[in-house]
Amino acid sequence: MLRYIPQFRDKVFVLAVDGHLVSDEVFPGLLRDVAVLRSLNIKVVIVHGASHQIREVAEQTGVKISDAYGAGVTDAETLKLAIATAARLSHEVLEGLSANDLRAAVTNACIAHPLGILQGVDHLYTGKIERVDTELLTTLLDKGVIPVIPPLGFDGEGHTFRVNSDQVAVTIAEALKAVKIIFVTPSDGLTINGLLTLQVLATELAATLKQHRDWFLPEQISKAEYAVKACEQGIERVHVINGHVDEAILAEVFSNEGIGTLVYASEYRQIRKAVKKDLRSLHQLIKVGVQSEELVKRTRATLEKELADFYVYEIDKNVVGCVACHSYPEQKKAELACLFVNPSHENLGIGRKLATYVEARAAELGAAEVFALSTQAFAYFEKLGYAEGTPDDLPPDRRQRYDHSGRHSKVLLKKITPALVPSP
Repeated sequence: MLRYIPQFRDKVFVLAVDGHLVSDEVFPGLLRDVAVLRSLNIKVVIVHGASHQIREVAEQTGVKISDAYGAGVTDAETLKLAIATAARLSHEVLEGLSANDLRAAVTNACIAHPLGILQGVDHLYTGKIERVDTELLTTLLDKGVIPVIPPLGFDGEGHTFRVNSDQVAVTIAEALKAVKIIFVTPSDGLTINGLLTLQVLATELAATLKQHRDWFLPEQISKAEYAVKACEQGIERVHVINGHVDEAILAEVFSNEGIGTLVYASEYRQIRKAVKKDLRSLHQLIKVGVQSEELVKRTRATLEKELADFYVYEIDKNVVGCVACHSYPEQKKAELACLFVNPSHENLGIGRKLATYVEARAAELGAAEVFALSTQAFAYFEKLGYAEGTPDDLPPDRRQRYDHSGRHSKVLLKKITPALVPSP
């Protein structure tokens, strides 16, 4: 946690809280997380939704609503219900913040105009945010006051419009140059094609939305679309988390693994050559692999000796995967060794990326074949295009160590094309 605090101090986080959670028993816990953020000098803006309560009140009162989400048509009755519901929820947020000794203020910082007629349909009292009163919000934040923003917009002439809370969150974040938007929802994150997605590049998410919109749960499409828009508008990180998880906000922001879906604007991870400062992380990572008998035990001294052959996969300056490339130039072979990914980051394609990287590096070194030794992951290597060989396929020096180890690992081989080296 401590490593993240300096980079977030005096920065702005926008928390977009699903209206359902504001009235839930978990809400006090979420506000305790907000109190921790404020104690670390992180500036917080809270945007809340209201669709759940609008539907709930409509059912109780028998009012037929035209739209609950602020994106479709909002008629007069729906607007009236939205204003009353939003006001009540904003008050609940203020009460909760007061209980945590936090100052807050409900604002009318979103200046909006009618969305108008789209595809021949008049959206009546549905609004589109025209601009944000950043001076007002900045003044509040600088005074230590948390702005609370309902899903409503105002035109300055006494008119109120219903707006989508996800749109509000993204527009506010862009105006304040926030470093994060955190969508706090009742779900674990974005589910795409039936699978929970832990991390996704915004451009990849946008492409998936365009080509396979049916892969998304209907209630998550807005979050996915606005996460993409946020990244396009300069917000580097957008998180979608489950507010029912204990200390959900802190767990997502201050842990390397996180608990929900991270949508990021640019490649915040990379493969690079290991350096001396990585020794501790490498040693800890490999220990996990040794305990599961996936890797051969390596002492810190051994790692330091072989460090020049190691590469690490780094996420936000944290090592989560490693691999080594040992070259045998006389035999024009290279060994892909010590491939391991932290269990918390499995099934993200990191292992494949590390393996591909080593194959490219081996080609640069003039190798025509890459081999790997495995006692458990041979099926995985077969998926990467490796075929089973025999110990006789190993370079003499490596064969000697293979026999001495007694692990009886399977030998996996893959032909590659050596890189062309220009003549001097």
